[in-house]
Amino acid sequence: MKMVQKKSVLIAMLSALAVLTTACTGNSSEVAAPKPGEAGKESAPVALNIFANFSITQPPGPDNPVIKEFEKKTNTKLNITWVSDPVFDDKLNVLLASGDLPDAIRLPDSTVPQFQTMVKQGAFWDLTPYLKDYKNLMDSPKAIWDNTKIGGKNYVVPIVRPLEGGTTFYIRRDWLDKLGLKMPTTLDELYNVMKIFKEKDPDGTNNPVGYTMRTNDQIEFIYAGASSKWKPVNGNLIDITLEPEMREALLYKKKLYDEKLIPADFAVMKSNDITDLATSGKSGITTETIEAMWRWQFDQWKRNPKVNWEPIVSLEANKGPFQQQNSGFIGVYAIPKSVPEAKMRKILSLLDFGASEEGHILSNYGIEGTHYKKEDGFYVTNEQAVKDSLGPGAMGKLFMKHDPYMYAYAPGMPKEIFERNKKIIDAKAKISTPRVDIGLYSETNTKLGADYTKKINDMKTQVVMGKVSIEEWDKFVAGLKTDANYQKIIQEMNASYKERLAAK
Repeated sequence: MKMVQKKSVLIAMLSALAVLTTACTGNSSEVAAPKPGEAGKESAPVALNIFANFSITQPPGPDNPVIKEFEKKTNTKLNITWVSDPVFDDKLNVLLASGDLPDAIRLPDSTVPQFQTMVKQGAFWDLTPYLKDYKNLMDSPKAIWDNTKIGGKNYVVPIVRPLEGGTTFYIRRDWLDKLGLKMPTTLDELYNVMKIFKEKDPDGTNNPVGYTMRTNDQIEFIYAGASSKWKPVNGNLIDITLEPEMREALLYKKKLYDEKLIPADFAVMKSNDITDLATSGKSGITTETIEAMWRWQFDQWKRNPKVNWEPIVSLEANKGPFQQQNSGFIGVYAIPKSVPEAKMRKILSLLDFGASEEGHILSNYGIEGTHYKKEDGFYVTNEQAVKDSLGPGAMGKLFMKHDPYMYAYAPGMPKEIFERNKKIIDAKAKISTPRVDIGLYSETNTKLGADYTKKINDMKTQVVMGKVSIEEWDKFVAGLKTDANYQKIIQEMNASYKERLAAK
């Protein structure tokens, strides 16, 4: 039986490598080095193999008119391997382990352990001396570039996103209005709204839940007043896992579970299942980015034009209004050292064009007359823009100009909703809390962090579902406080944090 299992694993690995093969050929071809700003002047199109991700139903196809326009503008032939988000990490790990790398690789961030090791081995280009020549890329906020450095050097190009307007709580405003309820501003008020939503069942779907539980760690962040696991206090980083506020957050979530205000199987639900809860009228509260929530609402409008999902500006527990600030990027691109310098520069030129105003319009809105028309300064996109996968869900994961209101818009969105979203983003910006841990590195965390994270998350789930008591959580936390390896992670993260502070 073990031999059969081993064969099955080997076959799966070989199959995954076969899928990736299209992304991993042609690195050795020489091209004339383009000068910055002259990406389209070579005599023949340069073939570039790119490993990318997408988070919408279908990625752009090879004959996509916007891809063709990018190729025309940059004199390239783009061979893009699009991998869906749910399987992306697994495919990336197989790709990095294979050693047969494409010309440009998308990574979730610069702290991927295998990538860090390969950087130390000299497997990727240090882009630091070249980036100054690419003005559009350099127009992104300095903090974003700083947060993606390794040892003070830029080995990656961040896929920029706004610092504001990312994942946030969303609520069915039409349900609030129908039931005469006010927009909640605290977690207690949110709980009360959940109860009424479940009891009144505004869409008549039978046995609804109050909240989908998507990215439910947001509740923990609100209690702690932190935008991630790590919170700065008096020049040091503390791990909110070990703080009393985490205990309060778990008890809050347990209350939601006990009263059936969240899905009973929340711990094993997949992303699509959670989305279905929200879009089928089974839940009136979820979390999502502003632009992505519009896509779900756009689909719901076809069935019910009264649907109105509205983002909540902030919620608070006991530390004042809280809103999490984004990292400023949703991934990074790295270029293997096996790629010749001329082609490396060509890739930077391509990304630089994607970060220009023209490239930004192409990736987000498409081609005028085909995908959009401009009315009073607003891009009015049509159904073709959705069919051609425009916007941040695919094209914008490859080409993106830094735009503080990017998350306020999605293809097909009316101007009045766009303007509403901009105001909400402005309101969030006044109170948002930055993430301080982005780009910080701990070697011990690289080796052991995943195991600790799993144990912690499993324990949280057990507490919420009532399978272990809150007192057992207290004992678990006490154990982490005396665990030498766990404490070493905290020490190393603090050392990395203080090194960054000293460099500023």
